[in-house]
Amino acid sequence: MLRIGTCSWKYESWRDLVYSPDCSNYLAEYSQRFNTVEVDQWFWSLSGATKPAMPQRAVVEEYADSVPDDFRFTVKIPNSITLTHYYQKNKAGALSVNPYFLNPDLFSQFLDTLAPMKDKLGPLMFQFEYLNKQKMSGLPEFIKRFEAFIQNVDRNFEYGIELRNPYFLKREYFEFLKRNNLRVVFLQGYFMSPVWEVFEIAKPFLENTVIIRLHGEDRKGIEEQSGGVWNRILTPRDEELVKIKEMIAYLQSKEVDIYLNVNNHYEGSAPKTVQKLI
Repeated sequence: MLRIGTCSWKYESWRDLVYSPDCSNYLAEYSQRFNTVEVDQWFWSLSGATKPAMPQRAVVEEYADSVPDDFRFTVKIPNSITLTHYYQKNKAGALSVNPYFLNPDLFSQFLDTLAPMKDKLGPLMFQFEYLNKQKMSGLPEFIKRFEAFIQNVDRNFEYGIELRNPYFLKREYFEFLKRNNLRVVFLQGYFMSPVWEVFEIAKPFLENTVIIRLHGEDRKGIEEQSGGVWNRILTPRDEELVKIKEMIAYLQSKEVDIYLNVNNHYEGSAPKTVQKLI
């Protein structure tokens, strides 16, 4: 199975590209062209020392009702669960521990809110920020803490992990994912090693499902270049896309299911990139 979609879908500049001029339900029209989408809006759940925000059930129901039965959502898990410490406005200040980090009870509440779309869910993705030595001593500590957490959550969902520590992505990490039946999330961009290089390390451990997320290296730069209009290719990455195609071909030969999530920041227009990939 290969599913190719975009990271979010709520872009006015996609009218006449994905949506009709008078579109009133972006997601409904989107799902006529694509068979998956990444939901990232629920990630931003923790802005300070306040109670974490969870998805509103009415919104979850609306999304589920807008797409056909064979459509699949990949969902970024709230950062209230994946941040070790609160974000700092003053980078020189002391770190403040996030008490909700890998909290099974809060995670259970999050899963409950997704009930209306459960039959249309693909992998739920834990996205961790770069973990410096102040936040995490190293990969062994991360594995120890995550394995303690995952033993206490509902395993009737499919989970993937995205790390932003390039040096964590080694054999020990992929062994950890495999023994816990967790999915690999490959990230292209954000100062990470090229996904095709990480892919060579991960190959022996890939089975069931893999998620590939295409982001660019210069988010601010492409936002300035686009002016917030995401309907054309601004930074072509054709040579990279050939390597992505080769990864997909290998995974298909091994009967591994694939979700490929494309961001506007990768080339300037996620739908245009998807057209090129197809």
